[in-house]
Amino acid sequence: MQTPSALGETLGVFFPRYNCCMKPLGKIVRLQIQRSRLKLGEKPNQYYDPSALVAVNELRLTSQGALAIVNGETLLDIHHTDHPDTRNNNGANDLSIGFTSHYQAMRARYGDHVVDGCAGENILVAMDSRVDLTQIQNGLIIGDAASAVRLNDLMVALPCAPFSKFVSKSNDAQTVKATLQFLDDGTRGFYCVVNQEATIRVGDEVVVG
Repeated sequence: MQTPSALGETLGVFFPRYNCCMKPLGKIVRLQIQRSRLKLGEKPNQYYDPSALVAVNELRLTSQGALAIVNGETLLDIHHTDHPDTRNNNGANDLSIGFTSHYQAMRARYGDHVVDGCAGENILVAMDSRVDLTQIQNGLIIGDAASAVRLNDLMVALPCAPFSKFVSKSNDAQTVKATLQFLDDGTRGFYCVVNQEATIRVGDEVVVG
């Protein structure tokens, strides 16, 4: 992995107009594929089960969504447009990203069962402080010595009731409502769009464009 200055030089080749204003954000500490739905059952009795998440060392990004090769098998993320049960919403949620600082806040409030990655984001970035949409709304860039990829159109990933019940360990309506409010504004994570093909890896640097 390059130093921030060397990374800036590499990214400047790919994105010259961002070279002067890029700000290092953190490093990727987890990548994962969501093989199938995490919200199971029928409304109003849906429940959340994160067991369909598969951690990987590298993730292939395409304009259709994310995929990974595991033991020779191609695994499509459920938000990939070619997934047979795709949850892709007209390209607005091709990919998702979260931050370790947000998990720290969730664990402090709800307990150790809220493990890193359980919210289902594809990319988890190590951070010591909270990240809100205003910090990253102009886009993110992930790069290494070989290439760089830009993530665009970031938006808050709205929390759902099943995940809120999972986090709070409660079905009480008022508790779930309060949990939904706590998980909003990016605590649950962010969706983004990728318009090029690239491979990203655990340890890659993420910078604000």
